[in-house]
Amino acid sequence: MLDGGLFTTVQDLGRVRYQRFGVAVSGAMDSFAIRAANRLVGNPDTAAGLEATLLGPEVQFAQSGLIAVTGAHLGPCLDGRPIQMWRTIAVRAGSVLSFSGQRDGTRAYVAIGGGIDVPVVLGSRSTSTRTGLGGFEGRPVRAGDTLPLGEPTRETAAARRAMRASAIPSYGHQHHVRVVLGPQDDAFSDQGRSTFLTAAYTMTPQSDRIGCRFDGPRIAHRTTADIVSDGTTFGIVQVSGDGMPIVLMADRGTTGGYTKIATVISADLWRLAQAAPGDQVRFGAVDLDQACLRLREVEAVLDALVAPERARPAAPAEAIYDEDAGSELAADGCGDLADALEQTRRGRDR
Repeated sequence: MLDGGLFTTVQDLGRVRYQRFGVAVSGAMDSFAIRAANRLVGNPDTAAGLEATLLGPEVQFAQSGLIAVTGAHLGPCLDGRPIQMWRTIAVRAGSVLSFSGQRDGTRAYVAIGGGIDVPVVLGSRSTSTRTGLGGFEGRPVRAGDTLPLGEPTRETAAARRAMRASAIPSYGHQHHVRVVLGPQDDAFSDQGRSTFLTAAYTMTPQSDRIGCRFDGPRIAHRTTADIVSDGTTFGIVQVSGDGMPIVLMADRGTTGGYTKIATVISADLWRLAQAAPGDQVRFGAVDLDQACLRLREVEAVLDALVAPERARPAAPAEAIYDEDAGSELAADGCGDLADALEQTRRGRDR
C-alpha cells in the first residue's frame, strides 16, 4: 500500500455465524459490487477484496495478475491511465493502481485474482474496526502495509470478463429504496406509516458502516419507541424516539431496542451502501414475493457474468440455547472469540 486512501478496509461477505455471541457480521457494504468484482477475476464470491470509501487508495502490485474495480466510480487509474470498471484488467509486477477522485457513488471494490489472504477470523477475513477484529490487523490499511494474496485458480489466470453495460448500476443522489413492512410496523400510527412511505428523507453526516441516519418528517409511534431488545439484520429500519429512521448496515450491533418499521429488501441494499450524506431517499413498500423476485433478478445478473465457485463450509452443530442447554454452546463460541481476538492482537504487535 502506497497510500491507504480515506478509509480502505479488507472485506468479504462477513462473519455470519457468531451474532448469537454479540459479534457483528461486518463484511462489504455493497455485496453486489464485491461479488461482481470477485467473479470478474475468477474468485469465489467469498474471497476478500478492498472496500474503498470516497477517496481510493494507491496500490502497487508485487506480481502480475488480474484485478477488477466495481462499485463507486472513484476514477481508477493504472500506471496513471484511466481504466474501465466492471471488467477484468491485467496488471504487471510493479504496476500501480490509483484513484483520481469521486464521480459517482461512495464505495469502490477492488478484487484481485486469488483474493487477499489475511487470516480467517471466526470464518471471515472482513474487518470490524470497532472491535479491531479481522482484516489487516483489525484496522483500515495504510501506507507501508503489505497485503498477502492467495493463489489464483486456473480459471482466474484465463479469465477475461466484463459486466454488460445495462447491468452496471448508476448511483446518483436520489434513491428509491424498497422495503417490506415489519416486524413491528403495528407499533406506528397509520399516519406514521404513511409518512415513512411518502416523505423524502435526507442522509445525514452521522451515517457510517453501522447505519444510515436520516432527517425528515417525523414518523409517529402509537406509544413508545422502546421495545425489549431483539435481533437485527442488514437493512432493518429502526425508528428512535425522535421519529427519525435509521437503517442498520454491515457493522450494526446484533440486537436493538427500538421499534423496527420495515426492512430494506436485499436487492436494494446497494443503493444505501452507495448513498452519501445529503442524498435523498424515498422508501416504498413491496410484499415478500416481490422482494424475492427482485433478489432472483440480481442473482441472474451475477450468474450471467459467471457462475460462482461455491464454497461449502461445514454447517455448525445444531444446538438450542437455553438456561440449561446453552452453557456448552456459549463456552465453545466464546473460546473461538477469545482465540480470534488474541490472533488479531498478535498481528498488531508485529
